[in-house]
Amino acid sequence: MTRPARAASTALYVFSTAGLALARRIAAGMAAGGRVEIYAPARLQAPGVTPFSSIHTQLAQSFAQFRRHVFVGAAGIAVRAIAPHLRNKAADPAVAVLDQEGRFAISLVSGHMGGANELARELERLTGAAAVITTGTDAAGLPAVDQLAVERGMAVANLPAAKAVSAALLEGRPVQIFDPEGRLFGGDDAAVALMASGLLVPTAPEGWEPAQPGVWCHWRSGGEHPATFRVYPPCLHLGLGCRKGAAEGEILAHIRTVFAREALAERSIARVGTAAIKRDDPGLCAAMQALGAEVVFYEAEALAAVQAAGQSETVRRRVGTGSVCEAAALLLAEVDDLIIPKTKTERVTLAVALGASERNGL
Repeated sequence: MTRPARAASTALYVFSTAGLALARRIAAGMAAGGRVEIYAPARLQAPGVTPFSSIHTQLAQSFAQFRRHVFVGAAGIAVRAIAPHLRNKAADPAVAVLDQEGRFAISLVSGHMGGANELARELERLTGAAAVITTGTDAAGLPAVDQLAVERGMAVANLPAAKAVSAALLEGRPVQIFDPEGRLFGGDDAAVALMASGLLVPTAPEGWEPAQPGVWCHWRSGGEHPATFRVYPPCLHLGLGCRKGAAEGEILAHIRTVFAREALAERSIARVGTAAIKRDDPGLCAAMQALGAEVVFYEAEALAAVQAAGQSETVRRRVGTGSVCEAAALLLAEVDDLIIPKTKTERVTLAVALGASERNGL
């Protein structure tokens, strides 16, 4: 999955007086964007600076706590310090290096998925240093599909295939894409140019070549091939209702049954909506925690105002509105129709709407 969309936390590591002065400038410029901490050797202890006795000991404590790390000093120090903590490009935080004179801002680790390339560019804006970015697609002016997905808040699967896609583009070989709504590539100038040149080839599912590199972006399931990088836009809005006592497993089972039957991608779930009286329902709360979805609770008056939703007198007597799941889904998606009208078991109801607002303005 993609990393949660939240303010970036940044750790700055310095090793000299000049580096500390530069780090303070950077921290002041980043302050509005999230948590920023400065770490320095004990001999440089100063207000607002956390001292360390060893950079290796410090990294063991802080590497997993921050989404971004900036070393103000030699690149070699950074490489040796972070090496024991690196796992893979999907999990590693962004790491950048800035020399103490502020001349070069180097994207070192996790340039695309972690955001180190953008971090280097931010350091360039804050200090005037020249951003040094060595990832192949950036150097060639080509779109990086994994970075595009992160920038647009999308979940990804089969990340290793992104490397094959980039390699093909760099070598001038065509890459098949399935992005019929333009959620991933639409609006990206480099991608549009590649489509015009024939390097990115829109391909329908029936014409897909499983052994060839490709990018599949859709809220329906599919594209599960070894060479296909899959991207899931967060655009499915679920409306959910349940009777008192419905268990976590019962709720999740119905959601997953409907998604499997309708070929919907669970990773494209954006949010779940339900009635405010379910705010403390243990089964529903546990199910949503397991699903990892944001939940929006609506008062009965808001649900009752949705004219497009189906109505039930039984539900009205229990909840104070004639519709919960359909009305909630429509409110979340800000649309007037559903792609999955109300489905139900004995104690759980579910409706799904496709959001128009998540199409990146297209």
